[in-house]
Amino acid sequence: MEAFYGILIPFLGTSLGAACVFFMKRALSDSVRRALTGFAAGVMVAASVWSLLIPAIEQSADLGRWSFLPAAAGFWIGILFLLILDHVIPHLHQKSGQVEGPRSQLQHTTMMVLAVTLHNIPEGMAVGVVYAGFLSGSTQITAAGALALSLGIAIQNFPEGAIISMPLRAEGVSKGKAFRDGVLSGIVEPIGAVLTILAARLIVPALPCLLSFAAGAMLYVVVEELIPEMSQGAHSNLGTIFFATGFSLMMALDIALG
Repeated sequence: MEAFYGILIPFLGTSLGAACVFFMKRALSDSVRRALTGFAAGVMVAASVWSLLIPAIEQSADLGRWSFLPAAAGFWIGILFLLILDHVIPHLHQKSGQVEGPRSQLQHTTMMVLAVTLHNIPEGMAVGVVYAGFLSGSTQITAAGALALSLGIAIQNFPEGAIISMPLRAEGVSKGKAFRDGVLSGIVEPIGAVLTILAARLIVPALPCLLSFAAGAMLYVVVEELIPEMSQGAHSNLGTIFFATGFSLMMALDIALG
């Protein structure tokens, strides 16, 4: 049950964020959007390092000086996996008029939801693989450490839920539908977490690769999507400051609880 609740926590964060559409009357300003995006990026980078890459290397300690190899291999597979998804799924990023992926007749609002859904896939995988490590009895991953990652992802999912539902509302979508689409963009997280746990239980020896795979996928999202979004428009240091805030918070959570 501990793992079950753990994988639902990030989804709850997305749902609560999407509910902001019922209470906020205006669309998010560029400054707020930059701050929220920078915060999410900071959390994801810190989670990738402390919750995923470091445990992956520690689990390969018996390889001696080559202990980095499984982590490096998994990292690159994660990068390439998101690169492929980026090219085969039509999607539209915030403040961008250019559709990415194959040509599609989908509505702009649908492709905006798909962009955030792509973003959420590696987060669900990250939570799933950490809980898989905990359930397998890994000494490098504790229940508190897995919970720290879930809480960190949930905290950064809250603004992400608002970032998807508020622009949809501004596009003329009803509040109920904007909320629904915001929630649905996060449903891939618990699904991805469960599938990753099931896969990891079958191939526990590959856990270092799975941990670093999730890290690579998350960092791909940060560099390809979040950093450009928080830097769009007139120059501002707001995104950088909130990146550092999110990074520090996730680092503190992982060390204090892990």
